[in-house]
Amino acid sequence: MTQFPRTVVGGVSMPRMICGSNWFLGYSHTSAAKDRFIREFFDRKKIADIIVAFLKYDVDAVMGPASDLLAEAIAEAQDRTGKKVIYVCTPHKLEQVPWAAEKKATFCFPHTSFTDPLIRPNERAIPGIEPFLKAARDHGMIPGLSTHRPEAIICADAAGLDVESYIQPYNCAGFLCHVETDWLASVIRNAKRPVMTIKPLAAGRLLPPTGLAFVWSTLRDIDMVTIGTMSPYEAEEDIEISLALLEKRTARVQLQTTRSKKSLEN
Repeated sequence: MTQFPRTVVGGVSMPRMICGSNWFLGYSHTSAAKDRFIREFFDRKKIADIIVAFLKYDVDAVMGPASDLLAEAIAEAQDRTGKKVIYVCTPHKLEQVPWAAEKKATFCFPHTSFTDPLIRPNERAIPGIEPFLKAARDHGMIPGLSTHRPEAIICADAAGLDVESYIQPYNCAGFLCHVETDWLASVIRNAKRPVMTIKPLAAGRLLPPTGLAFVWSTLRDIDMVTIGTMSPYEAEEDIEISLALLEKRTARVQLQTTRSKKSLEN
């Protein structure tokens, strides 16, 4: 079984694909009804099942908020497989930093809801972010920034902030990207640290071959793609599509079928 390519962030070996958690925790970016369905559908076991599917390919990193449910699912996946999961925790308030350390998170990035209101682009600064970054270091975790604004990357690099990576939306639909994709690609390409991109399929608005082809063909070898799935089968499919794109071959996945496509079959 092919193992997923890796990069290094803050001295830690990281898979270039990261398991996302929005589809686990009820953040659909679609509707309140969809959010409710997700929350009612998922429990610890179902989340752990998906994390285990990622672990089969050494995609051993999970990104998500300070969530007891997510932390419990990570622990269950570790118990089942004997593999360590790298938890990229994104607390939305300073008081959650000790919780992240207690749950053995490797990375601790202030969430975009904390980071982005502090950004002052004209000053190339993010005043008020330093206590969060210091708290992460003091609790033995690696700091970075989670943002929806590419200005955060520019400001953090210019200010020399103690960060090892950035979390940034990036997809060919421009969903939650703030600026055009060519501008965002330039910011990521020139970032001083590896970037953990999120929402490659624009929260389900893009087909996997379309969305993944864009991100994998335009990111640097040091950057990462975070993707959420709702089943182990979907995780395995997205991994295979990604590996095929990186290896420049045809993905070994079955096409979805409908009656209207019958005339296209060989």
